[in-house]
Amino acid sequence: MLQSLLRGLNRRRLKDPSYGFLFDDPHPDEVVCFDTETSGLDPKKAEILSLAAVRIRGNRVLTSQRLNMVFKPQKAIDQESIKVHRLRHVDVANGLDIYEGLDRFLRFVGNRPLVGYFLEFDVAMVNRVVKPWLGIGLPNRCTEVSALYYDYRVRGRDGVYTGNIDLRFDTIMSELKLPVLPAHDALNDAIMTALMYVKLQALLHGSSSAEG
Repeated sequence: MLQSLLRGLNRRRLKDPSYGFLFDDPHPDEVVCFDTETSGLDPKKAEILSLAAVRIRGNRVLTSQRLNMVFKPQKAIDQESIKVHRLRHVDVANGLDIYEGLDRFLRFVGNRPLVGYFLEFDVAMVNRVVKPWLGIGLPNRCTEVSALYYDYRVRGRDGVYTGNIDLRFDTIMSELKLPVLPAHDALNDAIMTALMYVKLQALLHGSSSAEG
């Protein structure tokens, strides 16, 4: 009930009715996994440098249905962040305008739920631009894969928490025996996170997983 009320309130706050599709009933069998690379770790100050997303249908990661964009930042990129994501000034000089890119992202995602690893940060980065622009933040339901992994590990202990559970990205990939792609690339990270999601859904709910 509360979720329905919030969606109705957000729909009324939407400044541009052409984005009303964000409030349609979600596709029953599809989600979108996305990841960002940013100029810093403070969502109030950092800029999105790259964003990638991939669709998941049922138990399949649809790598052919993906989005991969680089954005031109307004400020110089910090040298320390370049060491992490390896995006230099020359790599983003011809990047998309942030509004053009996020328009593509919103239309790619539509009404589908969102999946990610530490998704709260990525959503905050997108909302920093989208909320002043459209009057609302992303209304999509969100699923955090590290929370799914936590549930899986706790369930394996008969639901009893017996100590720290390592939620690092590399640890989850290793424990789930998933193929590792070069890290700190938005598209690779989105695909790996999508594989985590599909594998965890299979482990938690008993379905098989695949990539397509």
